[in-house]
Amino acid sequence: MAKPAKSPAKEKATETEIQSIARNKRARFDYHILDTWEAGLVLVGTEVKSLRDGRANITDAYGIIKDGEAYLLNLHISAYERGGYSNHEPDRTRKLLLHRKEIRRLIGAVEREGLTLIPLELYFKNGVAKVTLALGKGKQLHDKRDTERTRDAERDMARVRSR
Repeated sequence: MAKPAKSPAKEKATETEIQSIARNKRARFDYHILDTWEAGLVLVGTEVKSLRDGRANITDAYGIIKDGEAYLLNLHISAYERGGYSNHEPDRTRKLLLHRKEIRRLIGAVEREGLTLIPLELYFKNGVAKVTLALGKGKQLHDKRDTERTRDAERDMARVRSR
């Protein structure tokens, strides 16, 4: 028996469209990633327009927990070119939207265990700006060397396989 065809409207409702804006490639090299979360961002209009143009930098950004709320510091979103007088400040502190239970868990990890809250990726999910946050522990120099050594070995093996 043939399956009934789905209507295009129902197919679009179940798909999630993810459009990446910026990635923090250095984070996985500098930190041991323990856990990840998806959080929303509180933004103003010109910030969203600038993000749609792909003008963001998250390499120096990090998260903090203050007064039971999560914030993202040093996230650089360039000023919108056609913003005029209502343009935003590029390096302002931005509030993260997380559930209270997730924030409580982060408070314990960040304050007691001395872990760091790092943004891994900034993207639009169904038209809404989101950030993937990771709980990470900083790597020592010898850990970074090990990572580099294994990466080089994998690259050499892939090179030999391709011949």
